[in-house]
Amino acid sequence: MCQLTTVTDAALHPALSTDGSQPLLTYYDDATGERTELSGITTANWAAKTANMIRDEFGLMAGDVVSVDLPTHWQSAAVLLGAWWAGVHVRLGYSDDAALAFCSMATLERVDAAPEIAVVSLDPFGMPMRDLPIGLTDYAASVRVHGDQFRPAGPGGPALDDRSVDEVVAEARAFAAGAGIVAGSRIMTTRSWDDPGNLIANLLATLVSGGSLVQVANPNLAKLPARAESEKVTATLT
Repeated sequence: MCQLTTVTDAALHPALSTDGSQPLLTYYDDATGERTELSGITTANWAAKTANMIRDEFGLMAGDVVSVDLPTHWQSAAVLLGAWWAGVHVRLGYSDDAALAFCSMATLERVDAAPEIAVVSLDPFGMPMRDLPIGLTDYAASVRVHGDQFRPAGPGGPALDDRSVDEVVAEARAFAAGAGIVAGSRIMTTRSWDDPGNLIANLLATLVSGGSLVQVANPNLAKLPARAESEKVTATLT
């Protein structure tokens, strides 16, 4: 990736241009005991498979609108990075002009008017779902058959809720500068990605700066100090 033409290029280039085998996104869910760790290479593979699925399976082109109604989760990061690599316009929640919606079973009713729907299992191991209703795409099952390399065609227009690629990346870098996030930072956070500003600050800021992220869902605050030590965290944002 030499041309940083998409949000995903900007987010993944720092990790892949150094040591892509190192952890990039480590996800904990203290409600379930889940811990999932993705290296830069693995994150890029998930994103590439998702981008290929969006382009080849659903026939979307750069500039098309994709709704993403998912919780803060490592699979949500894969969906978002894949969507941006494909050059589509991501809208969080549901948008009437969406050609495709990504959701969980918990948010399916909110997006059920979309022409195409991909349901994300949120399984710790990315496993497919069981007994999915006819007419819906099982993201975990479908994404696996797609290639793990992707060459973006370009930004395609707005990237996130009418923000351009440049605006999203600039906002992420500005937040990182204010928070002291630099290359090599390992940031642990309990903050969500529930709106565009939070998504930019709490996911993208660390990635575009060359840091790695430890994302904790449903946090048990008593566990955070020991986890910060074991994960070699340089800063905690709660």
